[in-house]
Order: sequence, then structure tokens, then C-alpha cells
Amino acid sequence: MQTHRSEKWRAFPKDVLPLPVAEMDFPVAEPIRQTLREMIDHSDLGYLGPIPEMGPAFAGFAKRRWGWDVDPLQVRIAADVGVGVVEVLRVITKPGDRILINSPVYPNFWTWCTETQLVQVDVPITQSETQVNGSNWILDWDGIEKAYASGIKAHLISNPHNPLGRIYTREELSRLADLAKKHNVYLLSDEIHAPLTFSEQTFTPFLAVSETAREVGITITAASKGWNIAGLKCAIIVTQNAKVHETLNAIASATHYRASLLGAFATVTAFEKGEPWLDALMVQLDHNRNLVASLIESKTPGVGYLIPHCSYLAWLDLTKFNLGDNPSEVLIEKAKVACVPGVRFGPQSTQCVRLNFATSPEILEEAFNRLATVLR
Repeated sequence: MQTHRSEKWRAFPKDVLPLPVAEMDFPVAEPIRQTLREMIDHSDLGYLGPIPEMGPAFAGFAKRRWGWDVDPLQVRIAADVGVGVVEVLRVITKPGDRILINSPVYPNFWTWCTETQLVQVDVPITQSETQVNGSNWILDWDGIEKAYASGIKAHLISNPHNPLGRIYTREELSRLADLAKKHNVYLLSDEIHAPLTFSEQTFTPFLAVSETAREVGITITAASKGWNIAGLKCAIIVTQNAKVHETLNAIASATHYRASLLGAFATVTAFEKGEPWLDALMVQLDHNRNLVASLIESKTPGVGYLIPHCSYLAWLDLTKFNLGDNPSEVLIEKAKVACVPGVRFGPQSTQCVRLNFATSPEILEEAFNRLATVLR
């Protein structure tokens, strides 16, 4: 894997085991590789133009996977989820408006708010002894309702949640939709990790929740996480309401053309032909998420870890080890294992790190053997 050229393998010295960036160590699905080979063999590497295949491809996948009826004509293209969020925010807000987020959350949520010159209102998700849907990460409804009433213009959520691996319930999403309509707020749902939901959970697309959700909601998602094709640069923006769709017609037309030709057709292939590969992947990831729990129990028992309900990201609480202001730096220096620092996800998470377990069991064993030299 050291021959790879992606950020994961170039951001750290060669003696460091890199488990931070959300990309997988598994071969790309063969139907996607076949599409790419055909395009390269035919020197089909020009600019992205019309791609009427995208809407029906995603709609078919969404219907099969989640029972969600998507209007193929309300599926737009952007270069990646970040670009999609930023371009939507440019249309529905103006600089100085306020946007709600709930930390700890994917670090680029903060970046996108800054890029669009929005004022961030953070109502953190908190841990509780009470569980909702098998998770003790609880939404602060009092704080959320106060934020809505204070005049926010948008609420950006991670659904399913990165880094907590939490699935929102239909009831939670419905409550958010009702609040958004009451206070004239747009809710943007980043659903990039949705294809990676484990079988014991039910993922609910925000726009599938209710007519109210469709009146206030905008989904931004991609095949990039589910099928490990982030470098191909293609995402989609989905609406399910005529008025919201018309509003987003103000998005710059170049947003479509800045996506990649290869990425767009790889995405179509993923949605149309990639489910057998995805199903096999989820078996391996299910093994790995439980292996992480077993390795923690046997090698680093003081680490806090809730088995995630989606994706391949382990949120590890290292509070008990007193490793200073940035435990991730200690892990790199002394254990030669790289994780994402928790503080990037929110100021209350300085003692946490995010570890990527989308790799071989052997590499996970090696990672925890190394971590055990420090976390003891």
C-alpha cells in the first residue's frame, strides 16, 4: 500500500501506520474499474457535459436500498460534497447569517461555514446514560430549539453521523423538519456515509421523512465513501420539492462542469452495478468494527469505544490516559500510529481520536499492538 499516491499514504513518515483519512484499503469494485478502463482505453477524458444517467441511477439505488422515491430530475452534480454544501449555502444564505451545527462533527463543516462567511452556532451532541437507537450520543433538543428560535438560516447535519457512527431516527429527523419549517430554516443533510449503514440499523434519508422535510430539506451525498472513489470528484445535490428545486437553480452552472467526467460515470456505475460489492464490503467492515472492540478489550482496555452503526470510523476516547492537549501527536510519536485529532471535530473532543478501520485485520492487529505500548 505504500505505493499509493493518496493523502493517506503521503501525509506521514513511512514508519507511521496511517489510519486517519476516510478512505479504504480495499480494491475498487470491478464494475467501476471496468467503466474507467473503457473510458481510458477510448481516450474518453474530456469535460463533463450532460449526464441524464445520474438521476435514474441514484433514484434506483435509493429505492432499492432505502425505499426512497427520488425524482431523477431533481438530482444535480457537484465536484464533491464540500463543494455541494458551499454552493447551496451561497444560494440560500448571505454572509453574516447564522448556521447551526452539532459537534463533534466532520471537521470540514467548520471550514464550509467559514468559506461562506456564516456565523457558526454549535449545539453539541452530548453523551448520556440514556440511549437512543442504541447510542448514548443524545441531541440537545432544548439547545437546538433555542438556536432555531434565535434566527438561524440553515442547519447542517451529518446523517449518518461522522465521527460518532450514529444513525438518526425517523422521529428525530421529523422533529428537526418541523422545527425548520416553523422557523423558516433550510436543513442540509450530508448523507455521504449512508450506503455504509450496517444491517441491524435502518438509515432514513431526510427527504423521505415527510412532506415537511421535503419543503425544507436539501441532501448532499456521493458514491465516494461507499465505493472508495473520492479522488474521482463527483457528488450529487438532491431536492424533492418544486420550490426548493427552483431556488437551487441559482447555483452557478459551472458547479456541474467542475465535477469529473470519470467521477460522474463511475458514480453512475456504482449506483447501478455496485451493490454486490457493497454488500460484501459491509461483511468485512462488520467484522472489523467488532475486531476493534475485541482488540481494545485485550490490548488497550481503558479506551472508550462505542461500536458504530455505520461506516468505518472508530471514535476513541483516550481521556483515561492523560496524554496532554493532543493525544494524536503522542500516538504518532510514540506508537507510530496516525489518527485524526479529536479537537478537529469540536473543542470538547480534545481527548478523542478518530481511527479508520477500513483495512485488513492484520493491519488493525498491528495498530493496536503499537497503541498498547502507549495506552496502558
